[in-house]
Amino acid sequence: MSRSTDRTVRDPLWQNVHLDAAAASVVDTPEFQRLRRVKQLGFAHLVYPGAVHNRFLHALGVYHLTGRAIEALGRKGDLERLDDLSRKTIPEIKLAALLHDVGHYAFSHAMEELEPDSIPGHHEEVADQFLDSPGIRAALGGQGAGAVQRIGDLIRGRSKHPLQGLVSGSLDLDKIDYLRRDSLFCGVPYGAVDVDRLLDSLTLARESESGSLEVAVTEKGISALESLMLAKYQMFRNVYWHHAVRSATVAFRRLVEGSLETGLLLREDLAGPTDEELLNLLAARMESGGTPPILGTLLMALVDRRLPKRTIELLGDELPEGIADWLPHRRDLVRRVEDRLAAERGLEPGAVFLDYPSNPRMLELRLLLVRRRGEVIRLTSEGEAGLIDLPRLGRSLHHTTRVLRVFCLEADARWDPEPLLELLASPEDDVERRLESGEPIYSD
Repeated sequence: MSRSTDRTVRDPLWQNVHLDAAAASVVDTPEFQRLRRVKQLGFAHLVYPGAVHNRFLHALGVYHLTGRAIEALGRKGDLERLDDLSRKTIPEIKLAALLHDVGHYAFSHAMEELEPDSIPGHHEEVADQFLDSPGIRAALGGQGAGAVQRIGDLIRGRSKHPLQGLVSGSLDLDKIDYLRRDSLFCGVPYGAVDVDRLLDSLTLARESESGSLEVAVTEKGISALESLMLAKYQMFRNVYWHHAVRSATVAFRRLVEGSLETGLLLREDLAGPTDEELLNLLAARMESGGTPPILGTLLMALVDRRLPKRTIELLGDELPEGIADWLPHRRDLVRRVEDRLAAERGLEPGAVFLDYPSNPRMLELRLLLVRRRGEVIRLTSEGEAGLIDLPRLGRSLHHTTRVLRVFCLEADARWDPEPLLELLASPEDDVERRLESGEPIYSD
């Protein structure tokens, strides 16, 4: 591999992104170039046509923001508080930011909605196999012994480096970039974050005299933190969990599940292909025959945007707290419910989808705050009375953002939601019993 030199990349969000030689070497690897072909927002482009931006651009943006954060800490003298090893490995913080998404699956996070045993791991875990590739190892060769392992630890949030919080944590700069970038490319006004104020408020602090040094914010950054959390709430509500985005996502999930069960795909096929490569792989293997027709229907639904339609839609204020607690962690049971609903409507298995997305960490906050008088406290999901009360609303906002939907591949009238609510209000043991008994689970 020829030695790369510093270069500047023009980014539509942050304008000029300056890459040092090490970063440029990483960018030139096939493993990183692959990210050009993985969309940042999965199926959101089917709703917002501009949302065709990719993980490549996003990774450059996070690298850029991490560099700005490190510069801000340096101007204030905070980096002088680091020990010799931590100071020496600061360049690895930026490289970890650049590589944080190198293991991403096709279609962004949609793949990670499958059962954990169905996929090789979370994309941050899959990153390890990409970091171990000859190309990435060669690009990181100048960082010294152990650099690949240290960068992997940073990506997975298990490093002891004081600057770990810039890569993974409540304040990781990944969130700031994707909110601003997704808002820009979707053409919506929801991703406004006071980036300059937030970066300017960064510092390093210890929770106690014996505690470890870590990334913190000063009190002047509170309003910027609030802008970050509100932007995330708005983007989930209006973009990430938009009904058509969710419709495409559940169809994709069922397509991959069915393909794994029939042997059309193997587990090891999932880590590596880009968006179009995965769809083309499925199409090519379907041509050999023997594939259940529903899988071909699901594939073409995604390719031609003939998405499942809503038959039930219930907003947060129409749902009691705690309903269907088993939905997020019992995918096997959800599929059985879906197929029974399909059968009771005279449809084939795989034609009905039950969706109630969950991300309880959506507004999670766990970050050190340095008060004006020098007191250090940890902000958590409980908030701090009179100081930053937004986290106290986290559970309520999450509940408001979630929408319970039933989608159907075939045109169907709206269903009465009451029988479904009755079912979902039941404990999972009761739901299993009703399924096994053969009694109807939905009657309108």
